This record gives sequence, structure tokens and C-alpha cells, in this order.
Amino acid sequence: MKVKSIEEIKAVLQPIADEMNIELVDAEFRQGHSPSLTVYIDTDGGVDLVTCERFHRAIDGPLDELDPTFGAAYTLNVSSPGLDRPLKTPRDFEKCRGERVEVKLFAPLKGKKFFEATLLGLDGGCVLLSSEDGEIKLELNRIAKINRAIDLDDLE
Repeated sequence: MKVKSIEEIKAVLQPIADEMNIELVDAEFRQGHSPSLTVYIDTDGGVDLVTCERFHRAIDGPLDELDPTFGAAYTLNVSSPGLDRPLKTPRDFEKCRGERVEVKLFAPLKGKKFFEATLLGLDGGCVLLSSEDGEIKLELNRIAKINRAIDLDDLE
């Protein structure tokens, strides 16, 4: 199935998100037996079902006008990115500054491809971390995934 680019879809959704004080985190299109467009949103207070439903209703018409699938049927989903969402944008890194993060690398660093550290910040194209081995400066292109470290005891 032919689909428009995620950048084109986001360009239509971003003004609506801005107007509703919602952060447009990401969007992805999954093809296959049941094609779907999933839009991930966040707010400073977190995301609940009511927020997802409100945003879904607000973007439904503009997406119909954009016609991202050139007339083919698809399912539209609006969701929270979840607690363990990957950090992607400068805002993500800023919001998590000082927190424990899990880092998964494409290639080992000092024999490790996975470790936990404290996020110190983002400096251009590099992530600044503090770990048991000291401070680390890693280029973003070396990181396969970085996300908040989830401590299940904190969720109680």
C-alpha cells in the first residue's frame, strides 16, 4: 500500500497538537493485513483515555483531507508513548535530565552493549551520561535505544 510520509502526516497534525497543548511525540504507519496509523501524544500531566479520544476526534477530519493512504482503508490509533518510550527529541532529553536511563548500543563500549546511567543532558549530537565508570559522552548514532529506567517499586 502506498502511503504519504510520516513527515507529511506530522505536518498536518502538529498545528492541531499545538492548539490543544499536546506534544506530538511520534507517528508510525504499520502495513499488513490490518493497516494502521498510530499517533503518539503526551502532555505535561500525562495522557489518559479522554485526552487520546479528544485528539483522535480533532485529527480525524484533517487526516481524511490529507488522505495518507490514497483512499485505502486504515485504522487510526492515538496512544501514549508509554513509560519506557525511547528518548528521541531534545525535549525528551530535557524532560529526563537527572533521571536514570537504560542505554542500548549498536556496538559494545568497554565490553557492554547495555547499561544504566544518569542522563546529564544532550549536547548537539551527543548524549551526556554519568555511570559507575564516570562521565560518558556518546554520539546519538551509536545509541540503538535510550529510555527511562523503570523501577517497578516506584510505580506502587
